[in-house]
Amino acid sequence: MAVLLALGSLLSTLLGGVLAMRARDKLHLILGLAAGVMLGVVGFDLLPEAMELSDQVVFGVPAVMLTTIGGFFTIHLIERSMAIHRAHEGEFGGHHHGLESVGLLAGGGLVAHSFLDGVGIGLGYQAGAAVGLAVAIAVIGHDFADGFNTFTITTLYGNARRRALILLGLDALAPVVGAAAGMVLPIPQSAIGLYLGYFAGFLLYLATADILPEAHARHPSRLTLACTVGGAAFMWLVVGLSQ
Repeated sequence: MAVLLALGSLLSTLLGGVLAMRARDKLHLILGLAAGVMLGVVGFDLLPEAMELSDQVVFGVPAVMLTTIGGFFTIHLIERSMAIHRAHEGEFGGHHHGLESVGLLAGGGLVAHSFLDGVGIGLGYQAGAAVGLAVAIAVIGHDFADGFNTFTITTLYGNARRRALILLGLDALAPVVGAAAGMVLPIPQSAIGLYLGYFAGFLLYLATADILPEAHARHPSRLTLACTVGGAAFMWLVVGLSQ
Protein backbone atom coordinates (compact mmCIF):
# COMPACT_ATOMS: atom_id res chain seq x y z
CA MET A 1 0.00 0.00 0.00
CA ALA A 2 2.85 2.38 0.84
CA VAL A 3 4.40 1.86 -2.60
CA LEU A 4 1.03 2.48 -4.29
CA LEU A 5 0.64 5.76 -2.42
CA ALA A 6 4.20 6.65 -3.35
CA LEU A 7 3.11 6.37 -6.97
CA GLY A 8 0.84 9.32 -6.20
CA SER A 9 3.98 11.18 -5.14
CA LEU A 10 5.59 10.22 -8.44
CA LEU A 11 2.69 11.74 -10.38
CA SER A 12 2.68 14.82 -8.14
CA THR A 13 6.39 15.38 -8.77
CA LEU A 14 5.95 15.07 -12.53
CA LEU A 15 2.98 17.44 -12.43
CA GLY A 16 5.08 19.98 -10.56
CA GLY A 17 7.77 19.75 -13.21
CA VAL A 18 5.27 20.14 -16.05
CA LEU A 19 3.69 23.17 -14.42
CA ALA A 20 7.13 24.68 -13.89
CA MET A 21 7.36 24.73 -17.67
CA ARG A 22 3.81 25.81 -18.45
CA ALA A 23 1.76 27.46 -15.71
CA ARG A 24 3.81 29.46 -13.21
CA ASP A 25 1.17 32.16 -12.72
CA LYS A 26 -1.21 29.79 -10.87
CA LEU A 27 1.32 28.01 -8.69
CA HIS A 28 0.96 30.33 -5.70
CA LEU A 29 -2.46 28.86 -4.88
CA ILE A 30 -1.32 25.25 -5.20
CA LEU A 31 1.82 25.89 -3.16
CA GLY A 32 -0.19 27.66 -0.48
CA LEU A 33 -2.49 24.65 -0.22
CA ALA A 34 0.47 22.25 -0.08
CA ALA A 35 2.08 24.25 2.73
CA GLY A 36 -1.15 24.14 4.76
CA VAL A 37 -1.42 20.38 4.30
CA MET A 38 2.16 19.93 5.49
CA LEU A 39 1.63 22.10 8.57
CA GLY A 40 -1.53 20.17 9.38
CA VAL A 41 0.29 16.84 9.15
CA VAL A 42 3.05 18.08 11.46
CA GLY A 43 0.75 19.52 14.12
CA PHE A 44 -2.25 17.20 13.98
CA ASP A 45 -0.74 13.83 13.20
CA LEU A 46 3.04 13.34 13.09
CA LEU A 47 4.00 14.95 16.39
CA PRO A 48 1.10 13.48 18.43
CA GLU A 49 1.80 10.00 17.01
CA ALA A 50 5.55 10.35 17.55
CA MET A 51 5.02 11.38 21.18
CA GLU A 52 2.78 8.35 21.68
CA LEU A 53 5.34 5.94 20.21
CA SER A 54 8.34 7.34 22.07
CA ASP A 55 8.23 8.60 25.65
CA GLN A 56 11.97 9.12 26.06
CA VAL A 57 13.12 12.32 27.77
CA VAL A 58 16.60 13.79 27.38
CA PHE A 59 17.67 16.41 29.92
CA GLY A 60 14.11 17.48 30.60
CA VAL A 61 12.99 17.62 26.93
CA PRO A 62 11.03 14.89 25.08
CA ALA A 63 13.39 13.14 22.69
CA VAL A 64 10.82 13.51 19.89
CA MET A 65 11.03 17.29 20.12
CA LEU A 66 14.81 17.13 19.96
CA THR A 67 14.64 15.06 16.77
CA THR A 68 12.09 17.50 15.36
CA ILE A 69 14.48 20.39 15.87
CA GLY A 70 17.25 18.19 14.49
CA GLY A 71 15.23 17.51 11.33
CA PHE A 72 14.52 21.22 10.92
CA PHE A 73 18.19 22.14 11.18
CA THR A 74 19.31 19.22 9.00
CA ILE A 75 17.36 20.35 5.95
CA HIS A 76 18.30 23.97 6.70
CA LEU A 77 22.01 23.14 6.70
CA ILE A 78 21.69 20.95 3.60
CA GLU A 79 19.91 23.69 1.68
CA ARG A 80 22.43 26.31 2.71
CA SER A 81 25.50 24.18 1.97
CA MET A 82 24.22 22.70 -1.29
CA ALA A 83 22.36 25.76 -2.62
CA ILE A 84 19.03 23.88 -2.83
CA HIS A 85 17.05 27.05 -2.20
CA ARG A 86 15.64 28.05 -5.55
CA ALA A 87 16.93 31.50 -6.39
CA HIS A 88 14.48 34.08 -7.68
CA GLU A 89 15.46 35.05 -11.19
CA GLY A 90 15.10 38.72 -10.32
CA GLU A 91 17.69 38.39 -7.57
CA PHE A 92 20.22 36.66 -9.79
CA GLY A 93 19.56 38.29 -13.11
CA GLY A 94 18.24 35.24 -14.92
CA HIS A 95 20.01 32.00 -15.88
CA HIS A 96 23.61 31.41 -14.78
CA HIS A 97 25.66 29.76 -17.45
CA GLY A 98 28.96 28.42 -16.16
CA LEU A 99 27.36 27.30 -12.87
CA GLU A 100 25.75 24.15 -14.23
CA SER A 101 27.30 21.98 -11.51
CA VAL A 102 25.48 24.02 -8.85
CA GLY A 103 22.17 23.27 -10.51
CA LEU A 104 22.99 19.57 -10.79
CA LEU A 105 24.07 19.41 -7.16
CA ALA A 106 20.90 21.13 -6.03
CA GLY A 107 18.70 18.88 -8.17
CA GLY A 108 20.52 15.82 -6.85
CA GLY A 109 19.88 16.99 -3.30
CA LEU A 110 16.17 17.20 -4.03
CA VAL A 111 16.25 13.65 -5.43
CA ALA A 112 17.86 12.42 -2.19
CA HIS A 113 15.26 14.34 -0.20
CA SER A 114 12.44 12.70 -2.17
CA PHE A 115 13.92 9.28 -1.36
CA LEU A 116 13.73 10.16 2.34
CA ASP A 117 10.12 11.25 1.79
CA GLY A 118 9.36 7.75 0.51
CA VAL A 119 11.12 6.18 3.48
CA GLY A 120 8.86 8.33 5.65
CA ILE A 121 5.79 6.83 3.99
CA GLY A 122 7.05 3.29 4.55
CA LEU A 123 7.97 3.91 8.19
CA GLY A 124 4.68 5.71 8.72
CA TYR A 125 2.86 2.55 7.67
CA GLN A 126 4.90 0.59 10.18
CA ALA A 127 3.45 2.92 12.84
CA GLY A 128 -0.09 2.47 11.49
CA ALA A 129 -2.18 2.84 8.34
CA ALA A 130 -3.58 6.22 9.41
CA VAL A 131 -0.10 7.63 10.02
CA GLY A 132 1.15 6.22 6.72
CA LEU A 133 -1.78 7.77 4.86
CA ALA A 134 -1.26 11.16 6.51
CA VAL A 135 2.46 11.11 5.71
CA ALA A 136 1.70 10.09 2.12
CA ILE A 137 -0.74 12.99 1.72
CA ALA A 138 1.91 15.40 3.00
CA VAL A 139 4.57 13.92 0.73
CA ILE A 140 2.28 14.05 -2.31
CA GLY A 141 1.49 17.68 -1.50
CA HIS A 142 5.03 18.88 -1.15
CA ASP A 143 6.58 16.67 -3.83
CA PHE A 144 4.62 18.81 -6.25
CA ALA A 145 6.85 21.68 -5.10
CA ASP A 146 9.90 19.40 -5.30
CA GLY A 147 9.17 18.61 -8.93
CA PHE A 148 8.67 22.28 -9.67
CA ASN A 149 11.93 23.19 -7.93
CA THR A 150 13.96 20.35 -9.46
CA PHE A 151 13.22 21.50 -12.98
CA THR A 152 13.50 25.20 -12.18
CA ILE A 153 16.75 25.07 -10.21
CA THR A 154 18.48 22.84 -12.74
CA THR A 155 17.64 25.09 -15.67
CA LEU A 156 18.18 28.30 -13.70
CA TYR A 157 21.88 27.51 -13.44
CA GLY A 158 22.33 26.97 -17.16
CA ASN A 159 21.68 23.24 -17.60
CA ALA A 160 19.96 22.02 -20.75
CA ARG A 161 16.31 20.97 -20.55
CA ARG A 162 17.32 17.34 -21.16
CA ARG A 163 19.35 17.26 -17.92
CA ALA A 164 16.51 18.90 -16.03
CA LEU A 165 14.05 16.30 -17.31
CA ILE A 166 16.39 13.44 -16.31
CA LEU A 167 16.64 14.81 -12.78
CA LEU A 168 12.88 15.33 -12.71
CA GLY A 169 12.38 11.66 -13.62
CA LEU A 170 14.79 10.54 -10.89
CA ASP A 171 13.04 12.81 -8.40
CA ALA A 172 9.70 11.24 -9.32
CA LEU A 173 10.99 7.66 -8.88
CA ALA A 174 12.88 8.32 -5.64
CA PRO A 175 9.88 8.24 -3.22
CA VAL A 176 8.64 4.95 -4.70
CA VAL A 177 12.02 3.33 -4.03
CA GLY A 178 12.16 4.95 -0.60
CA ALA A 179 8.67 3.70 0.34
CA ALA A 180 9.64 0.13 -0.55
CA ALA A 181 12.77 0.43 1.59
CA GLY A 182 10.84 1.95 4.49
CA MET A 183 8.35 -0.93 4.52
CA VAL A 184 10.99 -3.64 4.96
CA LEU A 185 13.32 -1.93 7.43
CA PRO A 186 12.89 -3.64 10.85
CA ILE A 187 12.70 -0.67 13.23
CA PRO A 188 11.25 -0.70 16.78
CA GLN A 189 8.27 1.57 17.48
CA SER A 190 10.24 3.91 19.73
CA ALA A 191 12.73 4.50 16.94
CA ILE A 192 9.86 5.06 14.49
CA GLY A 193 8.52 7.71 16.88
CA LEU A 194 11.88 9.49 16.86
CA TYR A 195 12.03 9.30 13.08
CA LEU A 196 8.51 10.69 12.72
CA GLY A 197 9.58 13.62 14.89
CA TYR A 198 12.65 14.08 12.71
CA PHE A 199 10.53 13.94 9.57
CA ALA A 200 8.12 16.45 11.09
CA GLY A 201 11.05 18.85 11.40
CA PHE A 202 11.78 18.34 7.70
CA LEU A 203 8.20 19.13 6.75
CA LEU A 204 8.01 22.10 9.10
CA TYR A 205 11.06 23.66 7.48
CA LEU A 206 9.91 22.96 3.94
CA ALA A 207 6.48 24.46 4.59
CA THR A 208 7.67 27.59 6.37
CA ALA A 209 11.02 28.31 4.74
CA ASP A 210 10.47 27.05 1.19
CA ILE A 211 6.89 26.67 0.08
CA LEU A 212 5.10 29.52 1.88
CA PRO A 213 7.69 32.15 0.87
CA GLU A 214 7.49 30.89 -2.71
CA ALA A 215 3.69 30.97 -2.65
CA HIS A 216 3.65 34.61 -1.50
CA ALA A 217 6.75 35.85 -3.33
CA ARG A 218 5.12 37.12 -6.51
CA HIS A 219 1.39 36.80 -5.83
CA PRO A 220 0.71 37.80 -2.21
CA SER A 221 -3.04 37.50 -1.82
CA ARG A 222 -5.76 36.59 0.64
CA LEU A 223 -6.70 33.68 -1.60
CA THR A 224 -3.24 32.17 -1.18
CA LEU A 225 -3.59 32.51 2.60
CA ALA A 226 -7.05 30.95 2.42
CA CYS A 227 -5.61 27.98 0.53
CA THR A 228 -2.98 27.51 3.26
CA VAL A 229 -5.58 27.60 6.03
CA GLY A 230 -7.79 25.29 3.99
CA GLY A 231 -4.95 22.79 3.58
CA ALA A 232 -4.40 22.67 7.35
CA ALA A 233 -8.15 22.34 7.97
CA PHE A 234 -8.30 19.49 5.46
CA MET A 235 -5.64 17.57 7.39
CA TRP A 236 -7.56 18.19 10.64
CA LEU A 237 -10.56 16.59 8.95
CA VAL A 238 -8.49 13.66 7.69
CA VAL A 239 -6.99 13.01 11.13
CA GLY A 240 -10.37 13.35 12.85
CA LEU A 241 -12.06 10.91 10.49
CA SER A 242 -9.25 8.38 10.83
CA GLN A 243 -9.60 8.09 14.65
